[in-house]
Amino acid sequence: NQGVQGYLIITDRCDEAGLELKSNLNLLWCQFLCSLLCVTQKDVSTLTQMLIGLAGYLTGYDGSFPFIKPGDKYEHHNYLGMRAFCAALGSCLPPFTFLIVLELSRSTPAAIIAASLLIFDTGCITLSQYILLDPILMFFIMGSVLCMVRFNTQRLRPFSFSWWFWLLLAGVCLSGSLGVKFVGLFVILLVGINTAFDLWRLLGDLSLSLVDFGKHLLARVFGLIMLPLFLYTTIFAVHFVVLNRSGPGDGFFSSSFQSRLIGNNLHNASMPEYLAYGSLITVKNLRIAGGYLHSHWHLYPEGVGAHQQVTAYLHKDYNNLWLVKRPDNSDDLTGPPELVHHGDIIRLEHRVRIRNLHSHFHEAPLTKNTCRSPVMALGWEQVEVTCSPYVKESPNTQWNIEDLINPKLPNISLSVLKPTFLEILWESHIVMIRGNSDLKPKDNEMNSKPWHWPINYQGLRFSGVNETEYRVYLLGNPVIWWLNLLSLALFVLMLTVASLAKQRGVKMEGMRKVHCQILMEGGGMLLLGWLLHYLPFYIMSRILYYHHYFPAMLFSSMLTGTTANQITKATAYFKIFLSYGFSMDWKLINYFYLFHPLSYGMRGPLAHDPASSMAGLRWMESWEF
Repeated sequence: NQGVQGYLIITDRCDEAGLELKSNLNLLWCQFLCSLLCVTQKDVSTLTQMLIGLAGYLTGYDGSFPFIKPGDKYEHHNYLGMRAFCAALGSCLPPFTFLIVLELSRSTPAAIIAASLLIFDTGCITLSQYILLDPILMFFIMGSVLCMVRFNTQRLRPFSFSWWFWLLLAGVCLSGSLGVKFVGLFVILLVGINTAFDLWRLLGDLSLSLVDFGKHLLARVFGLIMLPLFLYTTIFAVHFVVLNRSGPGDGFFSSSFQSRLIGNNLHNASMPEYLAYGSLITVKNLRIAGGYLHSHWHLYPEGVGAHQQVTAYLHKDYNNLWLVKRPDNSDDLTGPPELVHHGDIIRLEHRVRIRNLHSHFHEAPLTKNTCRSPVMALGWEQVEVTCSPYVKESPNTQWNIEDLINPKLPNISLSVLKPTFLEILWESHIVMIRGNSDLKPKDNEMNSKPWHWPINYQGLRFSGVNETEYRVYLLGNPVIWWLNLLSLALFVLMLTVASLAKQRGVKMEGMRKVHCQILMEGGGMLLLGWLLHYLPFYIMSRILYYHHYFPAMLFSSMLTGTTANQITKATAYFKIFLSYGFSMDWKLINYFYLFHPLSYGMRGPLAHDPASSMAGLRWMESWEF
């Protein structure tokens, strides 16, 4: 930019950028990517898309249902296969919980209690019965933890078949967790910490030679790092093969990415190799998740002297077209084409509005105190573009020409733009991360807070808003969730006492020593899992929802079973504990019966109406059922 004259200096830099991994909705397997109901479109994962797509494909779903918004009637569309698939994975959570707690606590009643908490939780049932990514995510998380626990039990049989089986299966589940959602990184971190402690213990085993220790190390590197990375990469390789067609979201991708999409205007296309005056172009920002230089008739600032807004738009549109002209308007359109050279100053004229791109001394709404001559205001939730002589060169300040139309110039094939697999793999991950971080709450949109979740402060409406509609409300069984919270506090207290006793050298023998070990190792691992799946949400700037807590809820439920097990410190109390466990199950069944309409649907008066059958169960004003 030269002062406020609005000219652009052309450079010979050209690179690619782009956004979002959900554009190609034309193929059968991806017609229903919007089917991840109600909460997280940009959280949608590659593996989830393909698994749900495969389930629908194998059960006769024809890919024609648009999945525009939750609550739309399926009519004649066959959706049962996709729902049954998610429900089947969700139904695996209680058995996984039972096996994990049984291994960690060595107590059948404790395992029964932990599994019962999930069986009778209305929230887990609600999530599992819909076409959502959450049951798939929780299946792989719990599968990873179960494999890790079972692998730890094979310490005395290193390199045996069962040792290798649980190690490699753990790697498979870890790749599935990350393939479903980025929060799968939390369970990867949990398994990594457990593995690090395991290797540290092996290193201190003087009966183990360094060669044998090296074998243990390499085996874990292969099973828990190389294998998951290979499977994760393979998931994307298949994904890119399946999603190879153009769709309404092509503009989110870089120019080179678009050149590989069948049906895109850049696929097997040809256009001029060089830029000339009089050419019609679209210009795309090189920042990954950048957009096209765009303008529309809306004005900024509002009022007298306002000018046409200029933004960066993430979709293809006629308002993205610009005409390349000389700065003095001395273009000769009748003569031979004259090429634009490196360092030339050009003027861009908006093709639709016939106005020149220029700048003024008006502060931009977002990039304040840094730009002397901003070009636009943020309009219609598009991306801000500003003009400043002080900004250093970066992908944010670089643009590449994507479409170039000039009938006077010879064309060349754009096949040279097609990126390699590693390039599109890298781009897809960067844009997914940025797309996820850009999920901000809109005006008047409910944004759940992490502190709401453990206390079951507020649920999430899945469908239905009035008395005549069939209403489903995502809310955990309050008795179970508050019991988990109480058990969590009790466990921390017990762990503190046990740690102090150990540090003071209190002598522990027999069962007391075993119970202390279970408390600190088994319970400690579950507490760490809860912390890893819960605390990171406090530092996330994106919009959050109630359902984000459910992976952490799995760990808190298992911790409740383990905590309950600690009342068996003396054999005399075992029968009391056993009867307590089964009486608790009967209480859970009772409260589940009371709250089951939340999961299976409600009709009639709303809960705030005294005539409603749910009126007496609205224990908190924030519950909106």
